[in-house]
Amino acid sequence: MTLQLRSTVKAEGTLEISLADIEVPEPGPNEVVVQVEASPINPSDLGLLFGMADMTTAEVSGPADNPVVTANIPEGLMRNVAARMDQSLPVGNEGAGVVVNAGSSEEAQALMGKTVAVLGGAMYSQLRCLKVSQCLLLPEGITPQEGASCFVNPLTALGMVETMRTEGHSALVHTAAASNLGQMLQKICLKDGVELVNIVRKPENVDLLKSIGATQVCNSSAASFLDDLTDALVATGATLAFDATGGGKLAGQILACMEAAANKTAKEYSRYGSTVHKQVYIYGGLDRSPTELTRNFGMAWGIGGWLLTPFLQKIGAEETQKLKERVAAEVKTTFASSYTREVSLAEALQLDAIAVYGKQATGEKFLINPNK
Repeated sequence: MTLQLRSTVKAEGTLEISLADIEVPEPGPNEVVVQVEASPINPSDLGLLFGMADMTTAEVSGPADNPVVTANIPEGLMRNVAARMDQSLPVGNEGAGVVVNAGSSEEAQALMGKTVAVLGGAMYSQLRCLKVSQCLLLPEGITPQEGASCFVNPLTALGMVETMRTEGHSALVHTAAASNLGQMLQKICLKDGVELVNIVRKPENVDLLKSIGATQVCNSSAASFLDDLTDALVATGATLAFDATGGGKLAGQILACMEAAANKTAKEYSRYGSTVHKQVYIYGGLDRSPTELTRNFGMAWGIGGWLLTPFLQKIGAEETQKLKERVAAEVKTTFASSYTREVSLAEALQLDAIAVYGKQATGEKFLINPNK
């Protein structure tokens, strides 16, 4: 048996997060059992974990070593979680640990006792049975804590750069850019010679990114933001943006500034706007309000969604493996992650912890060690 964190949306409009004892299957020929020692709490995990609940209403009950968290889900948001109603779902996209049991195949046996990073879901578990193909062997000397975030953020950042190349753009814009993912993207762009415009919300985040080599950082809370962004777009020629906020005016502002930048170098006026295609991909939902677009950016534009899994499926297993191998080789440099606190499964369900990691604030990333 293994202890596992699970999230349930109940029909009466409440969320329940609890710990459950789950049986660990015997590994098949091409499977391994990993003792999970580190699993990050990413923004992509919080959607499943919190299930649209208003966490300011959260309450905790039960003993300290086996707490149960309950919270109310606003009535207007229940339709958004209807598909998961009354299902107890395991949480945690990725993590790392040591292989403690292995199937009979040569590939599985080769991982016995090794430290691996895993992208397999249900990672907030003490033990996890997975296919060998879901594991990434970490270089000698890399700890589970160092390898815990090998997939979601690194592959997303690499995917953004690859998308830029395949769609014919030459530079990028990224929002919420001081995050762990944003810092990785900046390091990738510096290493690969790609121009990047970073958008942040606080002056201290400007300083943080400039300290790692960023040259174009715009503060969206500054009065001069739109002018600053337009100047950065003129300097870089960026026509592709990845937006982590989702809601509000930011996506539209980026498109408008791209249009303004294109018009600064236009040779003649067109009432239909520039012919330069401008694209914003929304890949996160830090802002849950509606996305607002003011149509002042011509007719050559697009806005859509972008997710890591469909991107990896599109490029195929061979190209995906190349990206994974780059992550493993640079896990202590380009793709290094930092955490402010390591918690056990039970500690992750305490209200003081939820109040911190639930904010998704820069510099407050938590790591769960299910075997702590």
